[in-house]
Amino acid sequence: MVKSDYYIEVECQQKNFDGQAICGDVFMSRKIKEEGRTILVLSDGLGSGVKANVLGTLTASMILNYMKVNKDIRKAAEVIMKTLPVCSKRKASYSTFTIVEIECDGETRIIRYDSPDCLIVRGLESFTPECEELKLNGDNNLGKVLYSYRFKAEKEDRIIFCSDGVSNSGMGTQRLPFGWGMENVDQFVKSLIRRQPYISARQLGASVVDRACANYANKPKDDTSCGVLYFREPRNLLICTGPPYERTKDAQLAKQVKEFEGKKVVCGGTTAGIISREFDKPVEIELTITDSELPPISHIEGIDLVTEGILTLGKVQRLLKSYKDLSSLRHGPADQLVRVLLESDKIFIVNGTKINVAHQDPNLPMELEIRRTVVKNIVTLLEEKFLKEVDLSYI
Repeated sequence: MVKSDYYIEVECQQKNFDGQAICGDVFMSRKIKEEGRTILVLSDGLGSGVKANVLGTLTASMILNYMKVNKDIRKAAEVIMKTLPVCSKRKASYSTFTIVEIECDGETRIIRYDSPDCLIVRGLESFTPECEELKLNGDNNLGKVLYSYRFKAEKEDRIIFCSDGVSNSGMGTQRLPFGWGMENVDQFVKSLIRRQPYISARQLGASVVDRACANYANKPKDDTSCGVLYFREPRNLLICTGPPYERTKDAQLAKQVKEFEGKKVVCGGTTAGIISREFDKPVEIELTITDSELPPISHIEGIDLVTEGILTLGKVQRLLKSYKDLSSLRHGPADQLVRVLLESDKIFIVNGTKINVAHQDPNLPMELEIRRTVVKNIVTLLEEKFLKEVDLSYI
């Protein structure tokens, strides 16, 4: 399996139809680690509100589950189209969708059904791969066409895909009687990239959605979603937690930390002591408590963040599990670590295997699990929920 030399940042920003509590557009993603495949789906359910959300969720989850076991993207789309019913009043399928699949070597396939064109920006120029029209088979699919694109992604490429809440925004207004349109979206995206060449996928998606909503005086008349993929240089992070099983490995751990290129975090007082001794740099403890549940952070020259160990990691696990797009992080040690994790792409965790006897006391709270279990749970959340690339090793 040949891996690419870039990281794929994935983000989808959404705003609901004005007055609706739930979004009818549904975005789902899955990374199949063993195959190096990433699959993304943006589905737009018919109508708005709960009904649209249920239909969009059905479509997106079916596509993800089918494509996990079958790489034939056209076959997957045909199966979905056959399965979804047709609205008796509107005579239209219950959901439109865009599927993006990326192989480990950058080979990218896009299929869309009845959704706006995707924008592919290479640097500051539009890149338009060949489009193949796929006419679907079966009585239920007569006249239905899928549009398929295939190309090899390169570093600094961006793929922007959205629901018609973006392309049709402003429709009927004096300024935009026919809607914003994808040509204007394309110009808007390029102007943002021109001003900020390394703008993140999150910022870009949010800017597109905010502008689309502004076209309706910030009272959107449809669910509005914009997904962005950004192929860029990865941001690396190293986390060391727990002392090595053998004291003779302390120097090896310190050498690994010193030579690492990227941000460095140390979790645990004993681990911090090892790094301090091997670096010959003092540990300076902050006196200000920013989280009543946790000890304050410390500082070691050459390390970006130093925290307490198992209690902080336990809270990091809880914060990651409950984190949503609109979640706000505070200034406590666990919040700072979560912020660093979310800002990083490739995360390397070195877990020391020396047992801390204090953590095995059955009288301590249940949440004080052994370090290895907590770290494994954090790894699972980072990989499955946030699509991070995580390498876990033991020393």
